[in-house]
Amino acid sequence: MHKVALFATCLTDTLYPATARATVRLLERLGCTVDFPLDQTCCGQLHFNTGYRAHAADLAVRFASVFSGHDAVVVPSGSCAGMVRHVQPDLGATPPPTYELSEFLVDVLGVTDVGAYFPHRVTYHPTCHSLRMLGVGAKPLALLREVRGLELVELPQAESCCGFGGTFALKNADTSTAMLADKMRCVLDTGAEVLTAGDNSCLMHIGGGLSRLRTGVRPVHLAEILASTEEEPWAPATR
Repeated sequence: MHKVALFATCLTDTLYPATARATVRLLERLGCTVDFPLDQTCCGQLHFNTGYRAHAADLAVRFASVFSGHDAVVVPSGSCAGMVRHVQPDLGATPPPTYELSEFLVDVLGVTDVGAYFPHRVTYHPTCHSLRMLGVGAKPLALLREVRGLELVELPQAESCCGFGGTFALKNADTSTAMLADKMRCVLDTGAEVLTAGDNSCLMHIGGGLSRLRTGVRPVHLAEILASTEEEPWAPATR
C-alpha cells in the first residue's frame, strides 16, 4: 500500500477544490492511503517567478518540513510539481519525492486503466511545465485512452502554450490574449465537449476564454475525469 500526501496547490485549494477531492477519491480507489497536511501553503512558484527569491526559499523550506515523513507527494499540477522537484532544491530545500498525478499513476502505481467512466468527447492540452519541465509525455493520454465511454480527439498544435504563464498573462496581456485565441481555435476545431489538462491554471485561462465566447466547451481537470465512474459520475462542480 502506498502512503502519500496530497499537495492541493493554492489555485486548486482556493478555486477548484473538486479537483483535490477527485484526486483523493482516485488514489484511494487504487489502494493508496492519502494524507492532507493542513499546514501546507504555497510552493513558492509565484514568488520565485516574480523575482522574490528569498520569499520563495522560505516557502520551499516550509514545504519540505510540512511534507517530511511521507513516502511521496502527489500534485494535481505539473506547474507546482515542477517547482518542487526542479527549483526548490536550488533554494536550499530537500522536498520528499514529488510527482504530478499522471506520473504517479503510470510510473509509481504502474496503471493506465484506473476504472474510470466518462462518456464525453474530450481533447487534451499538454501544459508547458508538464511537457517541458517534467517530461510527462504521453502518460495523460495513456490514461485517457483507457477511460470507458471517452472519445479522445487530438488537439491541433497541442504543444503550443495557451498564453497563461502566471503573471505573464497580466504583464503581457496583448500577447497572452493572442496566444489564447490561437489555442481556443484549435480546441474548437476538435469539436470536443470537454477540454482537459493537468493544470487548473491553464484550464482557467482557456476555459475563461471559451466561456466568454459561449462555446459550451467545459474545462475539466484530468483528475476529475479519472475519478469519474458509472456509480459516481462527474458532474459540474458548484464552487
